[in-house]
Amino acid sequence: MSFQNNIFFQKVRDYSVSKEIFELHHNPEYDILITFPKPSLEKLPSYYESDDYISHTDGKRSLFERAYHFVKGIALKNKLKLINAQTQKGKLLDIGAGTGDFLVVAKNDGWQITGIEPSAKAKGIAIQKGVTFAQGLTELESNSFDVITMWHVLEHVPNLEEYISELKRLIKPTGTIIIAVPNFKSFDANFYGKYWAAFDVPRHIWHFSKTAIEKLFAEKEIKLVEVLPMKFDSFYVSLLSEKYRSGKMNFVRAFFVGWKSNLSGKKTNEYSSHIYILKNK
Repeated sequence: MSFQNNIFFQKVRDYSVSKEIFELHHNPEYDILITFPKPSLEKLPSYYESDDYISHTDGKRSLFERAYHFVKGIALKNKLKLINAQTQKGKLLDIGAGTGDFLVVAKNDGWQITGIEPSAKAKGIAIQKGVTFAQGLTELESNSFDVITMWHVLEHVPNLEEYISELKRLIKPTGTIIIAVPNFKSFDANFYGKYWAAFDVPRHIWHFSKTAIEKLFAEKEIKLVEVLPMKFDSFYVSLLSEKYRSGKMNFVRAFFVGWKSNLSGKKTNEYSSHIYILKNK
């Protein structure tokens, strides 16, 4: 995996924390965008230090946060249904578990759960809910999980190749890896451009297309078997994008753009976010 001969794509501001400007570079071989410069491992945690980083809190301070958690409840049921369709209940690893709500739902349904979460704040909330965590991937046994999930996490990892190799090591030969990431080729991404909230630089280091996911995992002998849309994401991302562009959340306009993005996705199969189901070759 070598990201060479990258082409400048556009500049994007970090609207939520630092207000710094970063560049996106396009690699045509993998059809992937890469945030440049990538923050150092020492500085990276500082870009997550915000009360508005909603996945690391259970906050319901505003109408937006309450709406987020309402939709999250629906999404949790859909995620559980998805993993149950892959295999009989067994061992589940959720990487980037946040405050642990998905793992709690899975545990209550009979799964043996393990989480990975770098945020001490989010992990503390999850532990109070009964979630069990590992300190890191390297301490886990090879070929030990029936399902590994990463819900909007792969775009955050500093070393992409090493991470995919670890996923390959940890999953059982008959297991399933489920990856959810934003799609920079969606209608809402093109509509909002540099204001598209799912660029979320520099926390999002990688910006994937379907081609990128298929090729990157194929190099580790993991096959992409299905791509599913995440239709709620277009509305959530459009709301934040409206805020970044105009300084306020225009609910009516954001809803219209989100609806139009999903309508476009039916024709192009390019939704705001995708779920990728991958299995060993």
